[in-house]
Amino acid sequence: MIIDDGFVDLFVKTTSEAAYASSLLKGKGDKIAADQAAVDKMRLFLNNIPMKGKIVIGEGEMDEAPMLYINELVGTGVGEELD
Repeated sequence: MIIDDGFVDLFVKTTSEAAYASSLLKGKGDKIAADQAAVDKMRLFLNNIPMKGKIVIGEGEMDEAPMLYINELVGTGVGEELD
């Protein structure tokens, strides 16, 4: 399957925003808060993408993160099915 360039741009923006949110906590000595900031921002952006998305590689189980679990549904629920 070839992913439309529009989706690629949205995924790059999502990743960039998550990284930036985490970077604001650099040097604070709080890995959990930095991880939470990144996850919160990523979730916010993913849920605004017009897709029926599913997380296939998540860290929720490994880090006991509150979001981004394997098989978690993301996106607006309308549009292409992506995982």
